[in-house]
Amino acid sequence: MIDRYTRPEMGSIWTLENRYANWLKVELAVCEAWHKLGVIDSATMEVIRAKAGFDVNRILEIEETTRHDVIAFLTAVEERVGPEARFIHLGCTSSDIVDTAGNLQLVQAGELLVKDFETVLATLKTLANRWRGQICMGRTHGIHAEPTSFALKMAGFYAEFSRHLTRFRAALDEIRVGKISGAVGTYAFLSPQLEALACETLGLKPDPISTQIIQRDRLAHFFTTLAVAAGGIERLCVELRHLQRTEVLEAEEGFAKGQKGSSAMPHKKNPISAENLCGLSRLIRSNSLAAMENQALWHERDISHSSVERVIMPDSTILMDYALNRLNRLLEGLRVIPENMERNLHASCDLFYSQKVLTALIDSGMPRQEAYVAVQKNAMKSWETHTPFPDLIRQDPAIAAHLSAETLARLFDIKAYLKYEDEILDRVLNN
Repeated sequence: MIDRYTRPEMGSIWTLENRYANWLKVELAVCEAWHKLGVIDSATMEVIRAKAGFDVNRILEIEETTRHDVIAFLTAVEERVGPEARFIHLGCTSSDIVDTAGNLQLVQAGELLVKDFETVLATLKTLANRWRGQICMGRTHGIHAEPTSFALKMAGFYAEFSRHLTRFRAALDEIRVGKISGAVGTYAFLSPQLEALACETLGLKPDPISTQIIQRDRLAHFFTTLAVAAGGIERLCVELRHLQRTEVLEAEEGFAKGQKGSSAMPHKKNPISAENLCGLSRLIRSNSLAAMENQALWHERDISHSSVERVIMPDSTILMDYALNRLNRLLEGLRVIPENMERNLHASCDLFYSQKVLTALIDSGMPRQEAYVAVQKNAMKSWETHTPFPDLIRQDPAIAAHLSAETLARLFDIKAYLKYEDEILDRVLNN
C-alpha cells in the first residue's frame, strides 16, 4: 500500500522484517515442540534460541539464486545458527510456516482494527447522546419523508458498526489457527501433538484438518467481513456528503485554518474525507472478491493464492485501519447546523404531517382510499402553491367534518415524532 494511506503501526506489521520475524517465530515454536518431545536436546535448543536470526538483505540476496523465499530464509538462518540448524524446519513444508505466520500477521493487524472499530463506536455514541432531541427531516429516495432526529441517525450507524465489530471479531477468531501438519496435511514426519504444542506457543489453535495449506474460506471470511464493514463506512459517508450539499447543509466536515477546497474557486469547502473514504471502501470490497476466488485451489493445494495474498493481506488491513481512523477524525470534527435542520424541516410546507392526517381520518371512520385521496389532494395543492399543508387541511370542509380543531392541533405537534427517541437510543446505546 502507498505511504499516503499507511499508518505506521499497521504498516510495520506488513514489512518484510516482520514477515520474516513471524516465520522465525513459527520455526522456533516448532523447535520448542520438538524439544519438549525429546527430539532436540537442551544444549542444541539453547544454541538455536541464541543464534537464530536473519538479515533481510541476505535473504533477498539468496533468493536471487534459489527463486524460493522460504529456502532463502532458511539458508540465511542456518548461516547464523551453524550445525544445530539441521533441526530447524524438521519435517515441515513451506506452507506450515507461511500459512501459520501469515495468520499471526492477520491477528496482529486484526487486533489493531478491533481498537479502531471501538474508537469509531465511542465517537458515534457521543454524537448520538449529544444530539438527543435535535429534530431534522428524514428522507426517503432523497425526498422529504417524516421528521427524525440527528441523534437517531447517529444511533443507527452506531448499531450498524456494532454489528461490523461483532462480525469482525468472529472472523478474527476464525483465522487464529495454525498448521504444522506437513506436505499434504497427514503429519507423515510430524504429529498432531507437536502441532498442538507449537500452536500453543504461538497463541493459535491447531487447524483440525488441513491439507498442505489452511483452507482459504477462513481468509475469505476475514476479508468479506472487512468488505461489509467498508460498505458501512461508505453508507455513513454518503449520508454526510448529502448533508453537506449547499442546498441542505445540515452538517459539514471540519475545515482547518489554512485549508483549501479548490485550486480555482476559493469559496469551496468540500466533503473530501467522506469522498476519500467512499473510494477506499470500494478498494476494500474489491479485494474481498480476490479472497473468495482464492478458495478453489487444486487438490491439496496450488500456489495461485499466494500472489493474491501478498497484496490483499497488507492492503486491505492497512486501508481499513486508515479508513476507520480518518472516519473517526471526520466524526469528531463534524459541524452540525441545527438552524439549517429547522429551515429544511419546513421547506416542504410541512407536508410531512400527511400520514398523521390520513391515519386520523381512517380512525374517524372514513374509508382508507377516500381518506388517502382527500389528504393527497391537499398535499399536491400545498406543494404547487407553497401553502402550508396544515392550513389547507384546516380549511378543507370534508376533513373538518371528521377532525375537530383540537384533534388537528394535536396532529400538528412536531414533538410527537420524537416521543420514542429516548427509548430507541437507550435500547441501542446501552446494550
